[in-house]
Amino acid sequence: MPQVPNPARTSALTKTSWFGTAPALPTFEPLGEDTSADVVVVGGGIAGLTTAYLLGREGVKVLLLEDGELASGESGRTTAHLSNALDDRYTTLENLFGQEGARLAADSHTVAIATIEGIVAEEKIDCDFTRLDGYLFLPQGGHSQELSDELAAAHRAGLTQVAHLAEASTTGFEPGECLHFPQQGQFHILKYLAGLATAITRQGGRICTRTHVSEVHGGANARVLTATGHTATATKGLVIATNTPFNDRVVMHTKQAPYRTYVVAARVPKGAITKALYWDTADPYHYIRLQEVAAGPRGGAANYDLLIVGGEDHKTGQEDHPEARLDCLEEWVRARFPVVKDFEYRWSGQVMEPQDGLAFAGRNPLDSDNVFIITGDSGHGMTHGTLGPMIITDLIQRRPNPWAALYDPGRVTLKRESAQEFIRENVNVALEYTELLTSGDVKDVDEIPVGEGAVLRRGLSKVAVYKDNQGATHECSAICPHLGCVVHWNNLEKSWDCPCHGSRFTALGELLSGPANTGLAAG
Repeated sequence: MPQVPNPARTSALTKTSWFGTAPALPTFEPLGEDTSADVVVVGGGIAGLTTAYLLGREGVKVLLLEDGELASGESGRTTAHLSNALDDRYTTLENLFGQEGARLAADSHTVAIATIEGIVAEEKIDCDFTRLDGYLFLPQGGHSQELSDELAAAHRAGLTQVAHLAEASTTGFEPGECLHFPQQGQFHILKYLAGLATAITRQGGRICTRTHVSEVHGGANARVLTATGHTATATKGLVIATNTPFNDRVVMHTKQAPYRTYVVAARVPKGAITKALYWDTADPYHYIRLQEVAAGPRGGAANYDLLIVGGEDHKTGQEDHPEARLDCLEEWVRARFPVVKDFEYRWSGQVMEPQDGLAFAGRNPLDSDNVFIITGDSGHGMTHGTLGPMIITDLIQRRPNPWAALYDPGRVTLKRESAQEFIRENVNVALEYTELLTSGDVKDVDEIPVGEGAVLRRGLSKVAVYKDNQGATHECSAICPHLGCVVHWNNLEKSWDCPCHGSRFTALGELLSGPANTGLAAG
């Protein structure tokens, strides 16, 4: 067999600090027969597992299906911030959704953190959960008025404990003038998900990994069909919790855009930096936290922690040199944290950015009868992946939910800023289709370096060619099976990435993540 990069545990090749510092997650058998449940959940990340857990806690019979292993999508590539200091800021949310909408957004994320805390306590999950302070600070050249405006909007949203500080009085990193957000949280995502999986099975729920769902059908006879030909029927509903929905070809993908984000983790001496969450107001912004490391490489107590810093976001498939983004991030860290010595982990992940800044959780707009979706995490996957399941649990159980209208996937935000974002992102997508007419990255396979890939034109077709470490070439179609965009080579993750809607494929064209639901066709 050729040596081909094919990530075994997550949707990308680079290794995250979570997989490097946690026991192996539990694995389960694939679905091997036709079956039924009250609710079928598709997706084994935080959104899917939380949905299954919350429903199971109420006695609902749940079946969870995961294409790979648990956390093999984006949940294993997070930085695991638990925050109600939202990326799009309360000044923006108030403008888009009104003061009451901003208040509901703040309330939902605040309650999501408390819900995670409650689950950790109830299920006795050892996942390093802790409450801690958060600080929103200005980048170089930032203006104080930005913080003043955000403080006022946060107070109007009900976060009255947020305070404007001249300095944070922290150790190891002083962000300067900032907003102090108390009672934020953090945890070890893989340890938490392992605890959820254990609780789900104890409730009587069933989890099947390595089970690819190829078809989704709503209605009174809601069901999914797997790639192996088995049917799972749901009497109460289907929940698609796969970061971005694969069951909707167009509508939801005009409402949100995929972005790659980058993370580095460096060793720092224990106690050298105040443990807190830190974010700046740059665009793209930076986000910072510490991950405690309990044991050293030989089993003894570790004398260091990991400083985790993310940022440098860009549209998926629209960066020729993703490695340079990590280099920039390392330079940014070294300039601000002199105690940093060695960088132990470097990785990238993918977030879905909705046009109006808030996630989607509820009934699928085009198949609303018994089909529910959770998507659009907007950089807050941990809290969105908790409040979304809370909404859907209430909808399935036919209870009112105070946040349901705010996060409704069918909503239309009739504000100029939202419309401008919608137009900007969809014009960007339209321009990517012009690549169908171009000549390609190279003219001949001989131009492709060993271990890399490139797109070339062959007659009327575009071909994605990967040259493995032995120099052998592997070809597949360069056309994304979702909506026909030309994929781009990602040399950091050794993957083919769609620049239109974010589908990703291995070097051999195998599906890594949607919205495509099949791999690249043979070349």
